[in-house]
Amino acid sequence: MLLLSVDSSAVTASAALTDGNRVIKSELINKGLTHSETLLPLIKRVMDGCSYDKLDAIAITAGPGSFTGVRIGVATVKGLAFSNDIPCISVSTLEAIAYNFVDENCVVCAVMDARRMQFYNALFKVENGNVTRICEDRAISIDDLKEDIKNYDKVIIAGDGAKLCIENIGLENVILADEDKIYQNGIGVSRAAQNKDKMNSASLMPVYLRLSQAERELKLKKEIKK
Repeated sequence: MLLLSVDSSAVTASAALTDGNRVIKSELINKGLTHSETLLPLIKRVMDGCSYDKLDAIAITAGPGSFTGVRIGVATVKGLAFSNDIPCISVSTLEAIAYNFVDENCVVCAVMDARRMQFYNALFKVENGNVTRICEDRAISIDDLKEDIKNYDKVIIAGDGAKLCIENIGLENVILADEDKIYQNGIGVSRAAQNKDKMNSASLMPVYLRLSQAERELKLKKEIKK
């Protein structure tokens, strides 16, 4: 399957062009949340020499993550897919992180900073190149996460919340992912997308685990007025 895979769900942005397990071209940039300016040029560089009409699908991390980053990524892919009549594949950002570790035998604790010592999180067992989900994507406190992972033998913590998590979780069975594997990337997205269903561009939607700060504040104001 010739696949374009895209991520802009956190501070990094990335894209990869793959054919099955073969990586044709990939790129990752870490310039902060400037995806409105950098994502489309990045995709064009990765796609250089390959026509969009040759793609079997476009995969995108639809969340969780930065509300702005997720929206930009999903909107960009929807536009490319619609204009070129290409199916889409929705991938969990946390699952894409786990696929960075297919050469390990471990439990991957994927974490993204959700502020106030909470994390977007999911756990995955990686064994002999296979990735198995242990729990669904969730928003969880550092204390509850500690209880969940304290009894595993080897836990690798990865994601944009990994350094904050490992500094505060206080467990000896956890290690921080290597720098080249800590963030989700287009190659991980492509691996996670291989066995997922395709959808049309109209059906592709962002996946949020909780309301945005603005929505939470508006909800609070409405409750106070009651």
